[in-house]
Amino acid sequence: MKSYKTNPFTYEVIKDALIATGEEMFIALAKTSMSPIVYEVLDYACGLTNHKGELVTQGNGVTGFIGMLSFMVKDTIEKHGDTIKEGDIFIINDPYKGGGSHLNDVGLVMPIFYKGQLISFVANKAHWTDVGGKDPGSMSTNSTEIYQEGLQFACLRLFSEGEVNDPLLKFIETNVRHPEISIGDLWAQVASLRTGEKRLKELCEKYESEVIIESMERFLDQGERLALKEIEKLPKGTFELSDLIDDDGITDDQINIQIKITITDNEFICDFTGTDTQVQGPINSSYTGLVSSVRTIFLAITNPAQDINDGAFRPLTVIAEKGSVVNTSSPAPTSMYWESMLYGSELIWKSLAPYLPDKLTAGHLMSVCTVIMGGKHPDKDGDFLIVEPSVGGWGAGNNQDGDTGQFCILDGETFNVPVEIAETTYGVIIDEYSMRTDGAGAGKHRGGPGVIRSYRALTDNQFFTASYGHHKLNVWGSAGGMDGSNNEFLIEKADGTVDGPFGKYNQYKLNKGDKVVLKTATGGGYGDPKERSKKDVENDILNGYITVEQANRFYGYSR
Repeated sequence: MKSYKTNPFTYEVIKDALIATGEEMFIALAKTSMSPIVYEVLDYACGLTNHKGELVTQGNGVTGFIGMLSFMVKDTIEKHGDTIKEGDIFIINDPYKGGGSHLNDVGLVMPIFYKGQLISFVANKAHWTDVGGKDPGSMSTNSTEIYQEGLQFACLRLFSEGEVNDPLLKFIETNVRHPEISIGDLWAQVASLRTGEKRLKELCEKYESEVIIESMERFLDQGERLALKEIEKLPKGTFELSDLIDDDGITDDQINIQIKITITDNEFICDFTGTDTQVQGPINSSYTGLVSSVRTIFLAITNPAQDINDGAFRPLTVIAEKGSVVNTSSPAPTSMYWESMLYGSELIWKSLAPYLPDKLTAGHLMSVCTVIMGGKHPDKDGDFLIVEPSVGGWGAGNNQDGDTGQFCILDGETFNVPVEIAETTYGVIIDEYSMRTDGAGAGKHRGGPGVIRSYRALTDNQFFTASYGHHKLNVWGSAGGMDGSNNEFLIEKADGTVDGPFGKYNQYKLNKGDKVVLKTATGGGYGDPKERSKKDVENDILNGYITVEQANRFYGYSR
């Protein structure tokens, strides 16, 4: 066991201060941002690394960024090396390297020096409402190359020794559709980084930089030990599974993705070799996106309460062939990357659920179910733009029913834009926000219902884009539980006609009175439905989760 100079009491104080720094950075960004997808949805993450780029702590809203901040920092070190100076800030959204996902997720990286010594980096990544490209919101279900999706920042200097790069800032401002929002969020990210810098320098003043550096290393080592302790408890061996992604948004062809999981006493290896090559449409995932997805489920089956740092992931190896749909190469489009990224979690989840019933439930909605909608606001000058994820049902476990109306595993601790804010900010009325009581996911413990959410256009010539993955296949049940339902949306036009249902659609034209109806999946059930108690079935009927007819059909219920 490695020995340390810092006494354990001081170390614990410093460790908690580092964790608090990540959280304070997170709060600072939310309180200063300009867009609802940041300050309401919390589609961003903040953290700090050691001087080598290893993640030490993270204030996190989106679990899908767990694997990205350290990659951003390491790419900055690789590209700029000894030229990195105090006061520099780098901007990066490269989806093929450097912690990228899609171009909307813009990252900033800032070095922290103390008395001339590089001791750490602070970094954040936030979803910008628009980064240019062919469509408003910079996300399309039919883009065929990255150049259609917006501006690419290949780890550029935004600040040089404290001085902002005005030409770069002006270039961004003139190439995005809502510059006051995107530039406002950029400055919020800068404020977040400077908050982290201030706190870390205060720690160095109090305890000396060498003590802080050692404490970071100790924290990483502690994360590794905790992970190894939990891996020892897992079933050992090799587990293999394949699944199909709906389509790429261009063709109707389904896409094969497969995994071989190898668990030993000290390793957890996830090999995606054999997965189909990258596709024409925008559902390709970066390698760092895949790593984030795997890390999320890895934490769930080892120690969900563990503080996030790169030490916790040292026993984890993720293998994927370059140029595959989960390790894409330029110029493949990535704006809807989660539709393949999520399978990193899904395949591990489904493979190990039978062996870890106390930790892994039946399947959940399995898509971010993103909505992009815009057009003229009826009461304000200019256009509005909605960019938001959707909630849905989660699967039941061996001792509980599934949760209702939660975001997918990739989104983590994010939120819907409240109805009141949506109707004030956007040119729509939300006619319905309710549970989807389709009776799916029956079991001894039933799956959680998805939701129905509808937007009615208040002006002509609005547009609607959405990507609802897991549209063609239902959510899976576990241990004899029935499958849940799928994700879908349809258009109810003002003239009474209905179009759909769809899983993906790009730039559907809406006129005043047309309504978009969003339906997300009900989670999978757990256990034989006939084993559900009569009392629980009757409570489900009383609470509106199922109808009497559904109770008869799925549970054999009779009064």
